Amino acid sequence: MFPFVRFFKDIALARRMPPISGFDEIHVSHHFCWPWDLDMFAEMNNGRVLTIYDLGRFALAQRGGLVAALFKHKWGLTMAGASVRYRRRLTAFERFEMRSKMVCWDDRFMYLEQSMWKQNGDCASHVIYRAALTEKGKGIAPTRMAEALGQSPISPPMPEHIAAWVEAESKRPWPPMAET
Repeated sequence: MFPFVRFFKDIALARRMPPISGFDEIHVSHHFCWPWDLDMFAEMNNGRVLTIYDLGRFALAQRGGLVAALFKHKWGLTMAGASVRYRRRLTAFERFEMRSKMVCWDDRFMYLEQSMWKQNGDCASHVIYRAALTEKGKGIAPTRMAEALGQSPISPPMPEHIAAWVEAESKRPWPPMAET
């Protein structure tokens, strides 16, 4: 079940924070691992980790003005892929910090990075997302998003690790082949 209470809390907090004025800024939020977030191994369930990352992206979009632009232009935003790396467990009642950032875009997708950090400074997980901006159910160029936000339509340079992921995804067959 989607954590609506957490969602509305994070959006309310983001509205009170200063706007993010550029794509090089990081949105930082603080969270708590509740017992209902746990799996049978007493660590935060991997599905819940991705759901909590959703909250960070929404708050980032709120602070960056993207939420307002989505409503104004009647655009949609959909996730088009993710690459997740889990390295440290988050356990019951543990506090953690999440960092969310828009990194760059190409002609089809926007790329975001997010990470969760334990109080001892260890990175618990890291995810790279690609998102598509849509209008009337069809993908549109991310440059329109940048222009709507008063930013340069020229993307910041794509980091090597994201470029490698994009290249790997281009070689992945779609639709996937079902083995019989």
